[in-house]
Amino acid sequence: MDDTLGRLWARLDDPAPERRAGLSLPRIARAAAEVADEGGLDAVSMARVAERLGFTTMALYRHVRGKQELLLLMLDFVAEVPAELDEPAADWRWGLRRWCRAQWEMLRAHSWIVRLPITGPPVTPNQLAWTDRALAVLRGTGLSEADKAGVVLLVANYMHSSARLGADLGPAASGESIAAHSALLGSLADARRYPALRAAVDAGAFDYPAGAPEEERRFDYSFGLDRILDGVECLIRSGRGGGR
Repeated sequence: MDDTLGRLWARLDDPAPERRAGLSLPRIARAAAEVADEGGLDAVSMARVAERLGFTTMALYRHVRGKQELLLLMLDFVAEVPAELDEPAADWRWGLRRWCRAQWEMLRAHSWIVRLPITGPPVTPNQLAWTDRALAVLRGTGLSEADKAGVVLLVANYMHSSARLGADLGPAASGESIAAHSALLGSLADARRYPALRAAVDAGAFDYPAGAPEEERRFDYSFGLDRILDGVECLIRSGRGGGR
C-alpha cells in the first residue's frame, strides 16, 4: 500500500471527532458527492467543494491532498454497504441478485460513479466491503477462491457497464423512449429485407410485458445477469471447485 493510500485508510478507519463547525473528511466527502450528484463529475473541483462548505481552497488542502484523493473520499462516502447485505442469503444466486440490486440502486443514485477514472482495483474500505459481501454469498458453493473472485469481478463489471450504458442513454433509456423505439422498429422492419427482425418485432420481443409498471419500463440489467448466473451455476455443477 503506497503512502498516500495508507494515510487515507488510516484517516477513514479512525476519523477525527467532528466538531460543530469546521472541516472534516465526512463533511468534505458529503459536499463533493452532492456537487457530483447535482452537476456530474466534471463539476467537482477542490475550489467548488471548498466554496460549498464556506471555506477557502487552501483550507481544503489541509485535509485533502488533491482531487484524486477527493474522488476516493466521495466514492467511499456513497459506497457504504446497506445493512441488508449483512443478512444471510437464501442461496448464492438469490444473494448475488440482492447484491446486484443494491449496486444498481447505488449506481443510479450516483451516476457519476461510472465516470470515475479506473486506476486499479477497488481500494477504499467500503469498496472492499462490497467485494467481501459478494464473496461471502459464494461460500459453500464449492468454488475455489480464485473462481469466487472471478465470479465477483465478472458480475461487478457487468453491473458497472450496464449502469454506464443506462447513464449514456439518459432519457432514451426511459420506458416512453423505449416504447417509441419499438414502434419505430415496427414501421422500419420490412419482412423481405429483415425477416428475422420482423419476426422478433411481431412476436413482441421489443415490447414491455402487458401491465408492466412504469418504474420497470426502463433500461434493465436482469436478462444479462440471469445469463451470467446460469453460467456460474454450470461452473458450480461441474465440480471445478477444487481449483484450476
